[in-house]
Amino acid sequence: MADINAKVLVVGGGPGGYVTAIRAGQLGLDVVLAERGGNGAKKEGGLGGTCLNVGCIPSKALIHAADAFYHAIEQSRTAPLGIKVERPTIDLARTVDWKDGVVGRLTSGVGALLKRHRVKILQGHAEMIDGKSCRIETDTGPQVVHAEHVVLATGSVAAALPNLPFGGKVISSTEALSLAKVPGRLAVVGAGYIGLELGMAFAKLGSKVTVIEALDRILPIYDPELVRPVARRLMALGVEVLTSTRAAGLSDDGLLIEGGRSIPADKILVATGRRARLDGFGLDRLDLTMNGPFVQVDERCATSMRNVWAVGDLTGDPMLAHRAMAQGVVVAEIIAGHRRVFDGAVIPAVCFTDPEIVTVGLSPEEARKAGREIHTAQFPFQANGRALSMAAEDGFVRVTARADNHLVLGIAAVGVGVSELAGEFGLALEMGARLEDIGGTIHAHPTLGEAFHEASLRALGEALHI
Repeated sequence: MADINAKVLVVGGGPGGYVTAIRAGQLGLDVVLAERGGNGAKKEGGLGGTCLNVGCIPSKALIHAADAFYHAIEQSRTAPLGIKVERPTIDLARTVDWKDGVVGRLTSGVGALLKRHRVKILQGHAEMIDGKSCRIETDTGPQVVHAEHVVLATGSVAAALPNLPFGGKVISSTEALSLAKVPGRLAVVGAGYIGLELGMAFAKLGSKVTVIEALDRILPIYDPELVRPVARRLMALGVEVLTSTRAAGLSDDGLLIEGGRSIPADKILVATGRRARLDGFGLDRLDLTMNGPFVQVDERCATSMRNVWAVGDLTGDPMLAHRAMAQGVVVAEIIAGHRRVFDGAVIPAVCFTDPEIVTVGLSPEEARKAGREIHTAQFPFQANGRALSMAAEDGFVRVTARADNHLVLGIAAVGVGVSELAGEFGLALEMGARLEDIGGTIHAHPTLGEAFHEASLRALGEALHI
């Protein structure tokens, strides 16, 4: 099999990788994309990577199904909306089939886009030979690709615990998304966004869920004000939360925690974070400067080797698909000769718990620590018509701005459906909006976005509805 020469070689088919390849193809560059594919692609993440195959998309599908089932259960018990149904049941295997269908449609779409933009896809294990060459073990034999530019987009993997290795009843989020039946008892190790998103979903599906967190509170990356509505919901769902508690290993009937207590569990979901995928693709053959456990890159996503670039989880936090995709666009355009840099100052983060949490920019505490004098205000969904009409009044929108010129520094929200406000929040910061800009923008009524408008007016001392 003859070697392949290309302008750009992208190693990794996740969000950062396939977006790099698509954008480079749009710009007329000769692109080869090496992605894992083949056997094990489901577990490791094939075309579309972890996010599309075993992460963002399938988890949100499962969360949606759990919400629908739980709402049906509520109607069968109390009929708060006047809708009365018989007690519903769920066939999780059928739910998983539906979820897999959603994933299949999206992966097919990614493949079609790559084909449309003339990207050559090589499926199989890829390993770098040097900074210009890569060997891919395809189903038809090994293939060597030589490229002027190499883009590393190898993503991340679930972090295991030494005393709870994956296997048997100990599962990662990947296995949790493909269970054939709802576990009667589920222990979740880790109260970050992955653990709570899936823990709450399984609680709604009928599992008895216990969450174990080593730190002293849940969702430690978010400030306590945003977390309180989530904590209230966990209590309402009957989820037991044990903070300042460490998992010690397996017990006869489930999970052993420090202190000797055993948590009965049919499945143990370890959700203690993710780590960059550094092994298995020849990183040791490249002379790359590292930033701790990550590949160090500059503002152009360039590594310490000439014409070797890195995007996505490999380059550090925040490990978010939309960050990886934005980096991929920047790298493709730089290779095509455009002048670009990656500015990661405005990257929305969304936690798809119940209720959801959205943050972008600085929190009030972060702004004060940075030496800013600020105005901050929030508007509760209890006073928002749309939230009340959805029976979803627990939560609020909060705005933080400079005291001197009212430049918005940060926006956050917690509530049902607030993930859909992330774009508006991000745009406000990206465009350098001031409180007066938001207060002067007519927001449609009735919508959740009105709470953003009202919070800004409240920060100006001009609140209309509170």
